[in-house]
Amino acid sequence: MDNNLFGKTLSGLNDIVKSLHLPGYTAMQIADWLYKKNISSIDEMTNLSKPVRSILQKEYKIHLNSFVKEQTSNDGTRKYLFDVGDDKYIETVFIPEGKRKTLCISTQTGCKMGCIFCLTGKQGFQGNLSEGEILSQIKNIPEHGSITNIVYMGMGEPCDNVDTVLNSLEILTSGYGFSMSPRRITVSTIGILPEIRQLIEKSNCHLAVSLHSPIEDERKYLVPSEKKHPIENIVKTLKEYDLGRQRRISFEYIMFKGLNDTNAHVNKLASLLNGLHCRINLIRYHPVAGSSLQCSDEDTINDFRNRLNEKGIFTTIRTSRGLDISAACGMLATKLKSKSNSR
Repeated sequence: MDNNLFGKTLSGLNDIVKSLHLPGYTAMQIADWLYKKNISSIDEMTNLSKPVRSILQKEYKIHLNSFVKEQTSNDGTRKYLFDVGDDKYIETVFIPEGKRKTLCISTQTGCKMGCIFCLTGKQGFQGNLSEGEILSQIKNIPEHGSITNIVYMGMGEPCDNVDTVLNSLEILTSGYGFSMSPRRITVSTIGILPEIRQLIEKSNCHLAVSLHSPIEDERKYLVPSEKKHPIENIVKTLKEYDLGRQRRISFEYIMFKGLNDTNAHVNKLASLLNGLHCRINLIRYHPVAGSSLQCSDEDTINDFRNRLNEKGIFTTIRTSRGLDISAACGMLATKLKSKSNSR
């Protein structure tokens, strides 16, 4: 049994309160303490009677994972290493851009998807994060009060931990939780069916799909899950919902020199995405150890963007952040072990 109160939805708290034969309103009181206030123990829930607190303490606790290392980039980006127990770690990235303060959070330790350009995938899958471990990344950093946007784009595949991700999204966006607008949250996925349907139907957050090539064989090479979950099926599913009229649908597209950056790819993308209200974010590839892949040159990237825009697909080039601390897209990989970690 997970005896951590932090990370429980209101429904989960109601179940706990009921099982302990406590007044029904206690669940909302607990939620208010957990998500609206900065407390670290049940004893601090002062509007609960001492007998009620004593009953809770016998079976439950409040635990937030702490970061054990912090790195700051020359551009102001900060990367935090969180200890999630059992000698496992995750990385979280805070990106300040003027008034916009974005936090990139992880959903798993490691990843089983095996995308060849991603360092997280190279370390293999180590486990799913709990709701509390996902939300600790938001609540337990110095900048927690200034965060304006959250992206589920760190370590792991959200669709591979979909129920937990949905619970965390509920807590983030509900009135009893963090009360954050779903329009300020983006969930990034390589696209797994039917789990992507759950994200669509059970949350109102923006969706970003890692595309990287519209050509089947190339995408299989880059993103092995293409074999089981073809991008054509994913796009077809998105078209069924017509989500782009209600929330932002974007496609992440890392630019690889001589692999996915030709005019043929522009035409194929235009054909694939025809009829879907969406945008494409072009991302510069930052080489990782052991990979022969290279980034497309700047002229090619700019030309690729311009041709897609001419085709009617709104396309931007993402600014690379945190390169000097390996905090950019695809570069998150926990290497430190507990003995070598220090604040």
